[in-house]
Amino acid sequence: MKILIIQVAGLGLNFASDNGLTEIEGFEVKPLQPLFPGLTCTAQATLRTASAPAQHGMIANGFMERTLRRPLFWEQSSALVKGERLWESLRGQGGTVAMTFFQQSLGESVDQIISPAPIHKHNGGMIMDCSSTPESLYAGVQQWTGSPFKLHRYWGPLASTASSRWIAKAVAGMLSSADAPELLITYLPCLDYALQRYGTRHSKSKRAAQELRRELTLLFKTAQENGYHAVAYGDYAISDVTGGAVFPNQALRNAGLFKTRRVRKMLYPDLHQSRAFAVVDHQVAMVTCFDQSAIQRTAEVLQALEGVGGVTDAAGQRELQVDHPRSGDLLMTAKPGYWFAYPWWHNPSEAPEYAGHVDIHNKPGYDPCELFFGSNPFRTSQDTSRIKGTHGLAGPDCETALFSSLPLKANSLLTLAKELKTLLSP
Repeated sequence: MKILIIQVAGLGLNFASDNGLTEIEGFEVKPLQPLFPGLTCTAQATLRTASAPAQHGMIANGFMERTLRRPLFWEQSSALVKGERLWESLRGQGGTVAMTFFQQSLGESVDQIISPAPIHKHNGGMIMDCSSTPESLYAGVQQWTGSPFKLHRYWGPLASTASSRWIAKAVAGMLSSADAPELLITYLPCLDYALQRYGTRHSKSKRAAQELRRELTLLFKTAQENGYHAVAYGDYAISDVTGGAVFPNQALRNAGLFKTRRVRKMLYPDLHQSRAFAVVDHQVAMVTCFDQSAIQRTAEVLQALEGVGGVTDAAGQRELQVDHPRSGDLLMTAKPGYWFAYPWWHNPSEAPEYAGHVDIHNKPGYDPCELFFGSNPFRTSQDTSRIKGTHGLAGPDCETALFSSLPLKANSLLTLAKELKTLLSP
């Protein structure tokens, strides 16, 4: 059996229904319950291992590395994801597997990989490139797409549906090639940018929905022509921001629990002197208490913030299946309509140098403001009020959309992964 699996960023069931994405190439949309937290890396790790975050370890897109006292975001080693892969039985029987544009894919136990891997230059800027396995794969893919992959269309102020168009063309070429794999897993981010920038009702978000229809139509048709079943699912549903941003690290700093160091009038984190810090990620935040005696005080400070839905201890995290050594001592969730922003400063002049740039690895929290230019066109925005869509929560209002040519019974992302694992076992 040959299968194409497509994770679609932000493809919520309500958004799909409101924008005519209820049927594509004969596939009718079905509801799917996302896993908590509704985040990219968590969903992708769940798909490939058919397990919850408590087992695979990707409790968010980033986490606090306690021994280094440093948050790590968007790290790409496949070793970060623990657990048996859903394709191991298939590969054990001689089947081949490809993975394109999945997080934590570098070094993965598959036959073909394409992943963005730019080189950052010492004098600023970057060399845009992709890592591929085998090394010749990326060069071959460019013949089908007609150009190299443009990273600035994948994230940042210039991010657009063009990145998904490139990925769809690349995947279509791989499915049609002489060495096409039995299983190909890929990712389309085109909805993510418009929905975070403008919310679910804006005309630009509706336009992005039609772009998604175009890419899924191409992939579903190509899959059918080459004997593949196709499965496309939303990893999370994006909801409109109605309340605004919440700043947990400002509150921790005001309470004396989080410390900073001043460098050329800019405030940088001093986590070695801090008692607590919140690693924020959309509508969730993992809070590390370096001083265990500060847990109760930290919880009190954070729970008092407007827009905080809950502050959960270790026992609560076990119930949510996110208890893992990488998890925080406390877990924060936002109320619907709110999201968590990482800044700890009050005066914009005190913002660290990286705050006004696309810098996903150095920033100690997810920053959607990178999707906008600032007043200076050479810097990104720091205006959190511009963000109109967010995600991370799970529940009845957060259902995602599932399209499939297979008669799947799955009603959640976790059961979908388990069912696919069974189908891929010869």
